[in-house]
Amino acid sequence: MSSISLKNVSVSFPIYTGTTRSLRQEILSTLGGKISAHAKTTYVDALHDITMEIEQGDRLGIIGHNGAGKTTLLRVLSGIYPPSSGEIKIDGEVTTLTDVSLGMDVEATGWQNIIFRSVMMGKTYKEARELSPAIAEFSELGEFLDLPVRTYSTGMFMRLAFAISTAFTPDILVLDELIGAGDAAFQTKSLARLQGLLDESNIIVISSHNLGIIKSHCTKALYLGKGSVIAMGGVEEVLEQHRVDNA
Repeated sequence: MSSISLKNVSVSFPIYTGTTRSLRQEILSTLGGKISAHAKTTYVDALHDITMEIEQGDRLGIIGHNGAGKTTLLRVLSGIYPPSSGEIKIDGEVTTLTDVSLGMDVEATGWQNIIFRSVMMGKTYKEARELSPAIAEFSELGEFLDLPVRTYSTGMFMRLAFAISTAFTPDILVLDELIGAGDAAFQTKSLARLQGLLDESNIIVISSHNLGIIKSHCTKALYLGKGSVIAMGGVEEVLEQHRVDNA
């Protein structure tokens, strides 16, 4: 059984050179949360005292304005950021689609990157090699897989990254918006694959500005503001709170 438990989780980032308003605001817009100061060191409090339980079968949608802390929370759930304080417990294999190119080496070939990225996502080298033919077929890159990734167009690079990142169904899927890659035909194929992951994963956590996506794909919603929980519960109730706050 997959599950995620957060108890009083906070994340703070020290800004040792954050002496100007413009720099502080730029960091805030990227990480979310609010600025505080302790012992002459400036901090961005990206998340503050987050407590929640996500169980098998849950589809959690995260909403909030830019800078609310959504991406930071996704990165905590993905294991990219450790909490500064509090406790987090995750049972199950997590796949994150917040950055599908994470772990790829532009100097290596497409085939080599299939192995690198698959291993980074938790597969053994043997499993990565077994997955390689199916990933290659889905990417439709053919002989280009023998070339260094630095020679790829942006579209080709995203095809490969997406094909690798969605090659297997995880226990827990974390993603930032619904993503596609490549031309119209490939986007249709990639969205169909993504829909399969949404249907089959034990737990889904998705951040989106598209409230229609939250309504159609989620069973619970979390509304963040300045790194703190404003509301969490049923989708309709949380979206209504969001609507009232932004009327």
